[in-house]
Amino acid sequence: MATGLFRRAASRLPSSSHQVLARLHATESQAQVVSKAAAQSSAVIKTFSIYRWNPDNPSKPQLQSYEINLKECGPMVLDALIKIKNDIDPSLTFRRSCREGICGSCAMNIDGCNGLACLTKIPAAGGEPTTITPLPHMFVVKDLVVDMTNFYNQYKSIEPWLKRKSPSPMPGKEIPQSKEDRKKLDGMYECILCACCSTSCPSYWWNPESYLGPAALLHAHRWIADSRDEYTKERLEAINDEFKLYRCHTILNCARACPKGLNPGKQIQSIKHLQLAG
Repeated sequence: MATGLFRRAASRLPSSSHQVLARLHATESQAQVVSKAAAQSSAVIKTFSIYRWNPDNPSKPQLQSYEINLKECGPMVLDALIKIKNDIDPSLTFRRSCREGICGSCAMNIDGCNGLACLTKIPAAGGEPTTITPLPHMFVVKDLVVDMTNFYNQYKSIEPWLKRKSPSPMPGKEIPQSKEDRKKLDGMYECILCACCSTSCPSYWWNPESYLGPAALLHAHRWIADSRDEYTKERLEAINDEFKLYRCHTILNCARACPKGLNPGKQIQSIKHLQLAG
């Protein structure tokens, strides 16, 4: 409608005004062309080599290369993956949710290191392509999505909830805890179960069905150390096993891989000390 009104108004103008309008229109078109050309010339191209495998077409997995302009993309690896999926290849499959390092959904292996795609900055353009693969030594569902069933079952096995033998001292209210006792849980409760630590652990690679792994054992100690829990002895007995606990050889890949800066190896050592003291 606005275009029609503009045309009718322009038709009433003298011929000299028509020439001015034509020149203005030409100038705007030329400016758009120049702007587009300038954007292309200043493009910062980055290559990503991404693991691809589709169960519906079960051929060998392969690394597929994608090029994107970093000027048109956010700074994180997850931004690059979303741009590739939205603009280049909608079949690319990966998990993501919060984009804030809270949910742990976008855990993957980026240039040989486990991490969260939403917290990992895109390396500078040029040089080698950035290689993105699924978390290592896990069954792949599709592309960058791995099967977390065994991981979650191990977490469930340590019974990650408060267990008590006596009623709350204040019925209908929270169980009180001192600030000192609450502080003992720091470095454990922050775990987001992304599996970066467990899938970086060689002991977990070798014994994924029997060794609980860094994440599950960190959470086990979180409840063992909780002053409100009354099943400390039973919890220690449940994991006092040659494989469940003692497959940890303090390699500490887990501490290096954790995107939250936690140290699961330290918590596992604390459990071992409690076993000896008991």
